[in-house]
Amino acid sequence: MAAASSVLQAWEACDKTDTLFILVCTVFCWTIVPTVGIAYGGFTWKRNGMHAAMQAVLTISVCSIQWFVIGYTLAYGEGGWFFGDFKHFLHRGVLSEPIGTIPAILFSEFQLVFEATVCAIAIGGICERGRLWPAVFFIALWSTFIYCPLAHMVWGGGFLGEDLGVLDFAGGTPVHVCSGATATALSVYLSYPLFRSRKSDIRTPTHIRLHRPGNSFFQLIALIIIWGSWLAFDAGTVLALNFQAVMALCVTNLCASSGALTWSCMSYFETGKWSLDATFMGAISGLVMITPSAGFIDMPTAFFFGIFGAVLCRQALRIKYTNFAQRWRWVDNGDTFATHCIGGIAATIMTGLFAQKEVAAYGGLDIPGGVFFDGNIRQLWVQIVEVIVGFTWAFGGSYIIIALIDCVPGLEVLAIDKHINEGLDLNETEESLAGLEHPDEVDYAPTAKGTIALP
Repeated sequence: MAAASSVLQAWEACDKTDTLFILVCTVFCWTIVPTVGIAYGGFTWKRNGMHAAMQAVLTISVCSIQWFVIGYTLAYGEGGWFFGDFKHFLHRGVLSEPIGTIPAILFSEFQLVFEATVCAIAIGGICERGRLWPAVFFIALWSTFIYCPLAHMVWGGGFLGEDLGVLDFAGGTPVHVCSGATATALSVYLSYPLFRSRKSDIRTPTHIRLHRPGNSFFQLIALIIIWGSWLAFDAGTVLALNFQAVMALCVTNLCASSGALTWSCMSYFETGKWSLDATFMGAISGLVMITPSAGFIDMPTAFFFGIFGAVLCRQALRIKYTNFAQRWRWVDNGDTFATHCIGGIAATIMTGLFAQKEVAAYGGLDIPGGVFFDGNIRQLWVQIVEVIVGFTWAFGGSYIIIALIDCVPGLEVLAIDKHINEGLDLNETEESLAGLEHPDEVDYAPTAKGTIALP
């Protein structure tokens, strides 16, 4: 009874309005995780759609257990530069004690959604080529040794946040650079496996030939859910219902909108067709661009962030359409490298350029600001260091983890040959593509014989 009394007493110290706000944000944000799987299912061949969606469902289950056992304490326990301590192992003491103005258990659940979202994005690197069973082990190990340390470095008291003073509101590096670098590492390993997958007679590392999205309706559903939930993602990061949360929501929506429209217009002017895939990719690039700066920039800056992000990420997407990509088996099935990795790097650095003291003060934060508005040139170099550390940690660590898993009998990471679909060849003729029943709905429309255009 005494223990229960102390829990209830701590609960009374929590702000009920803020608690309700974060509770609702957590529920909305949770939907991002399975929806990432739906989005990847839209990118893949139809017969691979459920495989892509299943990756995200497994992510929810594995990450929830990992976070309960050790993830939370590694990320947010007191500790050194890279890891938290084991004070909260098995969530000991994580109940109603206030963190800010909300219960610790709710804070933990909200941060779990961050981890699961990043992992769901990252695991897209195995789409159409990797096996699910080894992915379960990868998710558990990756969450423990890649995401949690990086989250601790930036947000949990580690050296990037505490000592260097990086500005990363909702995860430019822990979310986007980390997931993009991880997906890239997975893709590279599946193209050039080192161990059992390489030695197998029934597994042949290959380049997945370019193809149109297999299910545009999946992309539409994903666009609606992710866009809406990301508003709660950024607003909830404030952990309180104040004006900074309102501003974070508004700049997130504006940045996604300008990104979606910019990418759509670029696609239309190049192909003469409106593309749902282009709108989806533009919105995602805008959401990526705003994530690290949502609590630090104003509306006009967010508008131009979205435009810049769409232009940059669309140019980065061209890489996978080159002969170089085909020759070197470069596969970016979910466009994760072009949007999350390249976009996340740019967004993190631009936060150092455009962050504003005044906007951060809406939530009671005292930051040094960025280069252009507050003359803090040092912040630019701090953000660059964060990007370098985040990319190196995620790419190198993920590659090592997937390689070690591939050493274990029965956990070969590359799918057997008959399970890897054959897609549209780069030499497929314009006439065969133009014969589709609804050419206006084609996202990867033909522009010339032997090529498939960007969305």
